[in-house]
Amino acid sequence: MNTKTAQAFIALGSNLDNPIEQVQRAFGELAQLPETRLQRRSSLYRSAPVGRLDQPDFINAVALVETALPPQQLLQTLLAIEQRHGRVRESLNAPRTLDLDVLLYDSLQCRDADLTIPHPRMTQRAFVLIPLFEIAPDCHIPGYGHIAPLLAACNGQKLQKIKP
Repeated sequence: MNTKTAQAFIALGSNLDNPIEQVQRAFGELAQLPETRLQRRSSLYRSAPVGRLDQPDFINAVALVETALPPQQLLQTLLAIEQRHGRVRESLNAPRTLDLDVLLYDSLQCRDADLTIPHPRMTQRAFVLIPLFEIAPDCHIPGYGHIAPLLAACNGQKLQKIKP
């Protein structure tokens, strides 16, 4: 990569069609993205669904990539991976084979029709903050501050770390 690169954190989640395998495969696909290098990946975590409770538990993780892709192009690439995994967008909080979200992109703050960075609900969700903290304990979330106090505010949300 000889152009300017950014560090982007990506959330991975799945609760359908062998979720552990879905997330593991997605890590591999992130490592193959053009102009992108997978730098770190968190452990896998099991979490209860949020919003719509009548569905299976989720498997969640976070990846750090170094990428020369601009934010919108990164998002489109992630959406293409979701489609290859059979993602169907029925309704908000519906079960899914794979969900990939851009959480952070350097210190960028943006809000448009397709993409909001930092991800708008990331600071309220232990299933994002715990794996993010695992791979970036000094993470600063633009507009919110250091990750540690945000994580402390999610104290009541339970996650189970999946043993490798």
